[in-house]
Amino acid sequence: MSIAVTAASGQLGRAVVRALIAHPDAPEVVGLARTPAKAADLGIEIRPGDYNEPEQLADSLRGVDAVLLVSGLDAPELRIAQHRNVLDAARRAGVRKVVYTSIQGPDEDSAFSPVVQSNRRTEQDVRESGLTWSIGRNGIYIEPDVEYIDGYRARGEIANSAGDGRCGYTTRDELAFAYARLLLDDAHDGRTVNLNGEPITQRELADHLNRTFGTELSYREMTSEEFIADRTAELGEFFGPIIGGIYDGIRAGVYSATGDFAEVAGRPHITWDEYFAEVAPH
Repeated sequence: MSIAVTAASGQLGRAVVRALIAHPDAPEVVGLARTPAKAADLGIEIRPGDYNEPEQLADSLRGVDAVLLVSGLDAPELRIAQHRNVLDAARRAGVRKVVYTSIQGPDEDSAFSPVVQSNRRTEQDVRESGLTWSIGRNGIYIEPDVEYIDGYRARGEIANSAGDGRCGYTTRDELAFAYARLLLDDAHDGRTVNLNGEPITQRELADHLNRTFGTELSYREMTSEEFIADRTAELGEFFGPIIGGIYDGIRAGVYSATGDFAEVAGRPHITWDEYFAEVAPH
């Protein structure tokens, strides 16, 4: 069996490639990347894979049985057509199965909703593609909170608009393990599954960070408007509102479900005690 992973030079794509290679029934793995040189270190065949180049995609997907379509990072209005290019190329190349990495999130009433809606449109395109399919909806990555620990330390707090909402975070490595199963196992074909760990509050997140990094962070709730302004000042007019919309979704309970990870992966999601023990400084 041959499996292609798109966006193989990105963090999730790389993690999925590693998970497939490590699988006991490891298939032939091909990586697609807009800039192949950026994925050359993965030790597999890397082919050109620009979502804006339909002919290139069709050539690169020839001989492939299944493809992982990693959701693109362009603006919502651009991504729908880009994802359709991959689906069309897969059909033309004779690919049998597509797995799409979608997202959980608020479908409406938040600044993140246009991104979520674009993913939902691609989900529908996947279902109507004529290919065998499965769709994973990712929880929120927890890694950025760990990577931002110095910023939290400088502020002395975690401050956002999530309030007491619970968030089913996940990690790229856990997602990669689950996506490898979705690609290799037909048991979840035709299903849309939520992939996340045990939901926790921001105060619980602060407690984990404090135990792991020796900080004394507290949690402070901000209004949606305050948090969007704060993130926009640091991240700019495009990403600031998107981040604010994600936390509005946490407050609204959009990310609070237990999810389907254990059923898909055949094992429980890593616990947050286990995860933070792994990332603790040694």
